[in-house]
Amino acid sequence: MIWVKNMGLMTGFDISLFIFLLVTFIYVFTLNVITTQHKVYLFFHFFMMFWPIGQVGVHSTDNPNLQIIYINISFVCLSMLGFGWLLFTKFLVYAAYRPSRKFVLFMISPSLLMSVFIVWNPAGLFMHAVNGSYTERIYGPIFWVLAALLISYYGISVRMLVQTYRLRKAQQEDRVSIVNALIGIVILVSFALLDLFVNVVLDPWLPVVPGLTSLGIVMSNLYFVFALQKNRTLDLVKIAHQDVVDTLSVGIIVLDEHDHIIEMNRIISPYIRTHIGGKLNMAKLLAGYSQDSAREETFLQAYHQQPSTRIQTEITIEQNRQLAKFFSLHVAPTIVSGIRIGRVITFQDITELKSLIFKSEEHNSSLQERNRALIYMQDELFQANRKLEQMAITDSLTGCYNRRYLMQQLEHEVMTNMRYKIPFALILFDIDFFKLVNDTYGHIVGDEVIRRTAEAVRSSLRRTDILARYGGEEFILYMPHTTKEQAEMLAQRVREAVENNQVPAGRGYPPISVTVSMGMIAVEEPFHQQYDDIKDYLKELFSKIDSALYRAKDDGRNRVVNL
Repeated sequence: MIWVKNMGLMTGFDISLFIFLLVTFIYVFTLNVITTQHKVYLFFHFFMMFWPIGQVGVHSTDNPNLQIIYINISFVCLSMLGFGWLLFTKFLVYAAYRPSRKFVLFMISPSLLMSVFIVWNPAGLFMHAVNGSYTERIYGPIFWVLAALLISYYGISVRMLVQTYRLRKAQQEDRVSIVNALIGIVILVSFALLDLFVNVVLDPWLPVVPGLTSLGIVMSNLYFVFALQKNRTLDLVKIAHQDVVDTLSVGIIVLDEHDHIIEMNRIISPYIRTHIGGKLNMAKLLAGYSQDSAREETFLQAYHQQPSTRIQTEITIEQNRQLAKFFSLHVAPTIVSGIRIGRVITFQDITELKSLIFKSEEHNSSLQERNRALIYMQDELFQANRKLEQMAITDSLTGCYNRRYLMQQLEHEVMTNMRYKIPFALILFDIDFFKLVNDTYGHIVGDEVIRRTAEAVRSSLRRTDILARYGGEEFILYMPHTTKEQAEMLAQRVREAVENNQVPAGRGYPPISVTVSMGMIAVEEPFHQQYDDIKDYLKELFSKIDSALYRAKDDGRNRVVNL
């Protein structure tokens, strides 16, 4: 069984596809004389519509009982698509085809039987829910039987179409119908198989891509309708030409060679006071609506002297003292066999575009000022973030890195060192008898001793070394790309720098000189042991250098001990 994750995305997309299919269904039903061929197409189209709406239903409710109803609707309709397409192919290939009832029953029986098993779902062999919800479900063997059945239906249909195209002496438009039907079925099957492969077979490795089957249904439907039209089963002649023109959002005026109006649509009627049969006076039209005299003169000159040239201008129309409407006026010649027989004038409403342009110009300076303010705020925010980041990783007293930053760096650095066999060293040290300093001179002087000691240590380090305050008077030093000998030399240099450092005690006291005890470990041997967690390895290293530090104290302090 295959695990499938149905997503709640693309619900609006599936609704849009359902609406499109419904509109197409109504279009075919209302604008054509319903023949047997139309009935077959509408039967096929009816089942196509319910796949996307079923997908919407599944993702629109949390009730498992409703979810399984929507799923059953989707897959029952899907199982009927194979039969519907096969019957549709029969009528497409054979215009006078009249199937017998026995043959129809024979063709539809597998789909009906599969529908029964889908609704029955014995022992969950078709599907069962995951965590009590059918938005995520597991498909069983019956699902794959359904897939095989649909592929069989479509395979038979494709074979019929290909044989007809190759063997029958069809007219060119019949061949075009067959090709378009083939393209439609290839699109439908391709999207369905892609949905199956991506969202079922490859689900554990790829993200879910919703809506593939629904999109394939809609795209193939376009080709089905086109095939019917080419096969003259949809009588488009009965759709009035004027109704088509009137549905356009662009105003259209068609002129003859003498500028008489021979066609125009309704959208332009409220704005242009003219009628079919009248002569269009372009100069008078622009005089009432054009607001740019220079542009008007140039346009009229081209209109009268270059009638075979495409030209364009803009006009402004005001009605009933309302806000102006702006139109882009295009004039294009109608040429047949090299002879101009008229012109087509289109009026494109650009009011919204002009409004946006005006608003953009009005607020341009304000936007620029806001942009400058935003840039300034972004710079301040950047600087503040840098300060916060620095504060988060820095010890406020010494200016060294803090323990949190050091541990983060070590997790990354040590893992890299282990991978590429890079030697490194760690030194843990603290100030000897620091409690005595605090008790004798006070905490303020004690803090100054810690700060001055950190400065002395930093002055002895390389640029690549990392010094961090580990806690209290303890510090830790990480030295990358460092061998044992180099680490020992650097440790002695640090120890001597601290020993020679003088810290003012104030209030007449002599300067304070402190020493440090240092525990060191150098890692330069190949890493034979593998660690699942780098933190465990760091704990082991810190345990060793901590032991080395205690041995340095036990051996008399002011020394370096390397385990």
